[in-house]
Amino acid sequence: MKFQFQSVSHLLDMGGHGFYVWSAVIVTLIVIIGLIVRPLIHHRVVLSQISKELAREKLRKKATGEDN
Repeated sequence: MKFQFQSVSHLLDMGGHGFYVWSAVIVTLIVIIGLIVRPLIHHRVVLSQISKELAREKLRKKATGEDN
């Protein structure tokens, strides 16, 4: 197996285009991670809100004496 680059410094430099290439890679990874993490956090928040709403409804029914 033959490597394209002779050393790690050549890999990072990428023939003078390293800054552009690696900054694009970093931005892409940040966006992908955000697209994965944000919905997970939102899901957790929504479940918490639903739980609180159900608990309030249960207390309201108990206070008014409603059955069901």
